[in-house]
Amino acid sequence: MKVLAGYLAGLLFGLGLAISGMTDPARVIGFLDVAGAWDPTLIFVLGGAVVTTFLGYRVVWRSRSPLLEPRFQLPTRHDLDARLLGGAALFGIGWGLSGYCPGPAVASLPGLSWPLALFLIAMVAGWRLARRLSPAHESASSS
Repeated sequence: MKVLAGYLAGLLFGLGLAISGMTDPARVIGFLDVAGAWDPTLIFVLGGAVVTTFLGYRVVWRSRSPLLEPRFQLPTRHDLDARLLGGAALFGIGWGLSGYCPGPAVASLPGLSWPLALFLIAMVAGWRLARRLSPAHESASSS
């Protein structure tokens, strides 16, 4: 059931990205071009996501536990470290240069192009490099 819920959530997310036009990197780059031909569409998509999340959390926190898990799994760390800030900076740079972030890139797979393929290759390479350099991976591989 959890796998089905994951697939349905991913499908809903991908459809939302496609319907809103966020799979088009030119739209994202247009949003980031505040001094040129600015496209405000992304702000409405983000606003809709914030409102939906705000309301959704109000409903979820009223229940004692999630539907498909015995308990809520919340992050325990609240600090900002160099890895988090560096990863966020790399994400922002990649997003600004390509117009893609992981969700829209995967949702764009049916219209695969060379720029999208290069972004996906770079994304997977970065993910693998980050896993290889993570302290949890180092301690697991040394035992």
